[in-house]
Amino acid sequence: MQAHAAATVLMVTDLERSLRFYLDGLGFEQEFRFGNYVGLKYGPVQIHLSQVGNPDAKPAGSGSVYLFCDEVDEYHRALTAKGIAAEAPPRDYDYGMRDFCVLDPDGNRIGFGTESKKG
Repeated sequence: MQAHAAATVLMVTDLERSLRFYLDGLGFEQEFRFGNYVGLKYGPVQIHLSQVGNPDAKPAGSGSVYLFCDEVDEYHRALTAKGIAAEAPPRDYDYGMRDFCVLDPDGNRIGFGTESKKG
């Protein structure tokens, strides 16, 4: 078997509110919807949202995903212009990435990073 893609599933409390954040705010596109479960994509990246309701589900806001990107500064500026606040502006870290994170309406952490230009 060879895997060719993966999707992070994030638990949310209000699917419509979360869809507005991911579609209108972050720029994802809706790929499919099945009841209270939605598949989103941003280029080749997939994120699935599942509205809490299943008693076996993890609590909303307990997830995180990190997207490897070609740049983060302009994207950060675009999000800020839409009123989406990052936890901190993009910066270079010792682990070789320049990144920043935002929290979705339930507190799921979405990170965006690119290789740092610092050597």
